[in-house]
Amino acid sequence: MDSTELYYPKELSWLSFNERVLQEAADKNTPAVERIRFLGIYSNNLDEFFRVRAADVKRQITIAQNDGNDAEAEALISLLEQIQQKVVHLSEKFDSIHKDALKALARYNIHILRKDMLNDYHKDWLRNLFVNKILRHIAPILIDKKTDLLSRLNGTSVYLYVAIRREGRNPRFAVVQVPTTEMSRFVLIPPEKSRKKKHIVLLDDIIQLCLADIFRGFVKFDTLEAFSFKMTRDSEYSINDEIDESYVEKMSESMKQRLIAEPVRVIYDTAMPKDMVNDLRKRLKITSLDTMHAAGHYRNFKDFIGFPNVGRDYLEHNALPAIDTKKFSSYNTVFDAISAHDILLHYPYHRFLHFTEFVRQAAFDPSVKMIRINIYRVASNSRIINSLIDAVDNGKKVTVVVEIRARFDEEANIEWSKRMTDAGIRVVLGVPTLKIHSKLCLVTREERGSLINYAHFGTGNFNEKTAKIYTDFSLFTRNQELANEAVSVFDLIQYPYRRYKFQHLQISPLNARTKIQSLIRQEIQHLKEGHKAAITFKINNLVDKELIDDLYRASQAGIKIRGIVRGMCSLVTGLKGISENIEILSIVDRFLEHPRAMVFEGGGERKVFISSADWMTRNMDNRIEVGCPIYDKNLQQQIVDILEMQFQDTLKARVIDKDQANRYVRRGNRKKLRSQIEIYDYLKKLEETY
Repeated sequence: MDSTELYYPKELSWLSFNERVLQEAADKNTPAVERIRFLGIYSNNLDEFFRVRAADVKRQITIAQNDGNDAEAEALISLLEQIQQKVVHLSEKFDSIHKDALKALARYNIHILRKDMLNDYHKDWLRNLFVNKILRHIAPILIDKKTDLLSRLNGTSVYLYVAIRREGRNPRFAVVQVPTTEMSRFVLIPPEKSRKKKHIVLLDDIIQLCLADIFRGFVKFDTLEAFSFKMTRDSEYSINDEIDESYVEKMSESMKQRLIAEPVRVIYDTAMPKDMVNDLRKRLKITSLDTMHAAGHYRNFKDFIGFPNVGRDYLEHNALPAIDTKKFSSYNTVFDAISAHDILLHYPYHRFLHFTEFVRQAAFDPSVKMIRINIYRVASNSRIINSLIDAVDNGKKVTVVVEIRARFDEEANIEWSKRMTDAGIRVVLGVPTLKIHSKLCLVTREERGSLINYAHFGTGNFNEKTAKIYTDFSLFTRNQELANEAVSVFDLIQYPYRRYKFQHLQISPLNARTKIQSLIRQEIQHLKEGHKAAITFKINNLVDKELIDDLYRASQAGIKIRGIVRGMCSLVTGLKGISENIEILSIVDRFLEHPRAMVFEGGGERKVFISSADWMTRNMDNRIEVGCPIYDKNLQQQIVDILEMQFQDTLKARVIDKDQANRYVRRGNRKKLRSQIEIYDYLKKLEETY
């Protein structure tokens, strides 16, 4: 069988994932305001796709062409064409869903008004707002022959391309940036008569309404036309190897490269006249390898993630109050609780406050001597880092490993590094050749003359904000064998040239791949010996071909394999004689599915793991990741139960088949079951029995 039939292209699979996000916006059972927000999530995802994945394909094409590898270049160009076709198709679906979502809002008396829908009252009020609040933030770029427009634009803003027309002359062009960083993009107009109706106008339309106020007195014109466009740049960066630069200085310099990187996509208002489109194409130096296409009236839809609910509460998802678990709250201190038993939390169903309390109490507990933690992404106002600074003030030794290459969080992490260093925290910037993606926190306490380690192993970032919308597992344990191996991980980061042995933990890039492969082979052996054998896993992405091949071999041996893959999946299910025993689902709902977990039946001796790593080559070979076994039988059962609920989902689960067509799981005669709600109810019931 041709290898192209064995592995679904990961870039197309990623677009299939984002189509599942679009399905949530299309779902009429999704609350009306949430539908608009899902459109924003889809748009934001697509921006990142072009900044990272499409840009990488374009880069690979250039490399293959320069190396004279015509066959590879041709295959990559074909892939890029498929990407562009899929994006255009999704863009058409997006516009249709957007129109339908606006109608849904209108049924609840919330109206988004475009410029041509405004009455005299609206126009007068908005012109006054423009003169007094908006105009101060606008400085148009007047384009002439010397203007290097590409260097003047960033890849995150929305712009208006303006045609300044005079009869008998060629038009002149200008660019106006919509000032969304200075003020909200959504303006609620005070009611003229009825307070029942809510009217929202976007900054884009207000600027178009008041274009003449921007240019009058500076240029002569008969008419002005303005249409939105957005450019997405390649986000990759390189770090120069000058030995006299510090690592932080290199990273800071590399961030600036994104401001001048080549564009990989331009989208513009469908109504933009042809002469403006052609001029824009020329100004932005768009090539055949770039994506440039027309779409709806509004660009940079990611702002709609924060679309305000100006109506009733039922236009948003019902709140699910986070669970305050008795496994912590019934003890005097977090250390008493963890000493009594291992504790597994599942965010956002459980309160993230339990972790911030773990760090806060460690910061002032007289028995605590040392705190060590990995930082990948943290909240903009991080209570965790504030507690770490308090710990230094209380005489604790604090070591923080900061991954300053966390994509799109690099600048924030550099600033955090500087602040923590100034506060007296020992900041370790990790291993230059490996991203540190593990989710470890280690507290060392003196108890009865001995040093005891309390460890946290997680699947998600130490971020108070995302912990409310990402689902993740957190394990707190006093198991000294696990905790001492966590100490070795911190040593590995600081002294990577030393040799380390890990009996319990799965550590990338040292042993994670081989341990997972060994577990798969053991399942095959158990089946051959007539014992119970099955593999269940939940990850964000499955694209590593070596691990996919291992799953294919297990399927061929007769092992039943079930996976939940949120995003990219290159494994092809249903291939005769290869993957007939593999079932893959994907769940997209109100919370972003983010945990990584594995269950191996082990011939009757079940093995359960949580991990920070996806099954991608980068996570197995090019990052420091940590997978941790769950030894407590009750906690094992919790994870198994939670996974089983997701496999029984009849409302939000999609089948990942060989075509990745995102077909919803058929419900048949089964009851309606929405796994995220079911999991919440399940965890609440566990609290009642504690």
